[in-house]
Amino acid sequence: MRFIKKLFSFLFTVAILGGIVWLFYTRPPYFQRQIDKVHAVYLVYKGDKAYRKLELNKAIKYYNKAVQLYPEHYGAWYNLGNIYVVYEDYYSAVDSYERAFEINPKMIIARMNYGIVSSVRLGDFDGAINQYDEIINTKRHLVSIPFVYSNRRSYKLNKGLAFYNKGVALKQKSVYLDDRYETRRDYLIKALEAYKQACKILKKDYDAHYNLALTNHILGNFREAGLEYCRAIELDPMNYEAHYNLAVLLRHLKYYKESLDELKKATTLVTNTGVSSRQRYIFDVMNDVTRTILASADNELIEQIYDDESDNSQLTYVNGRIVYSDDMDKAIMKNFGVCTAKKLIREDVEDEGFDEFDDVRYNVNIPRDE
Repeated sequence: MRFIKKLFSFLFTVAILGGIVWLFYTRPPYFQRQIDKVHAVYLVYKGDKAYRKLELNKAIKYYNKAVQLYPEHYGAWYNLGNIYVVYEDYYSAVDSYERAFEINPKMIIARMNYGIVSSVRLGDFDGAINQYDEIINTKRHLVSIPFVYSNRRSYKLNKGLAFYNKGVALKQKSVYLDDRYETRRDYLIKALEAYKQACKILKKDYDAHYNLALTNHILGNFREAGLEYCRAIELDPMNYEAHYNLAVLLRHLKYYKESLDELKKATTLVTNTGVSSRQRYIFDVMNDVTRTILASADNELIEQIYDDESDNSQLTYVNGRIVYSDDMDKAIMKNFGVCTAKKLIREDVEDEGFDEFDDVRYNVNIPRDE
């Protein structure tokens, strides 16, 4: 019985070897392709190892050799794209990302990075928007194993980021590509819709709400802009940009006291993070707002403004981070997250045409990758 088992084992091994020899002689291209695949996978392994050690030149050599042997290895193409971005070779980067998602059409991260590089670095807004639309329209098979694994959250996050980055690309396109007012406005309206969709998914994302507010501001939707600035402030009270742009909006609407309050917050944040050029600009705007108030306000309001100016409380910063040195610091930070103009905006602001483009900064944030 043992002899029979050994015999069958021997015959099986001979059959396998015979099959390999037969393939080698009858289908040499196929056999060589399998050898190349194995070699390529090994080269990718070496490339990944070099990549983790930040030996980028060595990683590029390994990945390039790998894709020469096995062009369908989309992971190698994707990593090549990332490395080319580091070296600012953006055309090679987008070519590599494109190869990756052509091989694997559901490789969302490659499409996202393609869009970011195309839009931000190459000015190819249409190419970027096309890829964001592909991400938005890609149907993924949702897998959920309770307490173990679920891809539902990552799927929604990617879709939200695609809407956000699409909004950024459309807004950039409105600024750079056309001088006609109607065309610019059309791009901005499309950007607005993209940001709205992003905010539905990325409910607690400062950048999404801030850019939705800014786009509404540019389009003259003042009530919506003001409420979204307030939402952004509530999400990230220590970011000066929303405070500053809300102050600009309030000044336009002649809420001078509330405008000055937001400008003071913006200036405090900028001062404590050492952004000197922006600080000087905000001080100039503050002086302009203050002069406007003094020219039109009554004595009671003027006295209140000067009382507020006398409070020199500052947040404590160490290496750019807030340090809670005492209860006063905590109280000040809490105050930064309160949008005092929110009630006014809800009740009193009427939509009207936007006619002060000089007051709005085209401060488009760099889109994020996955």
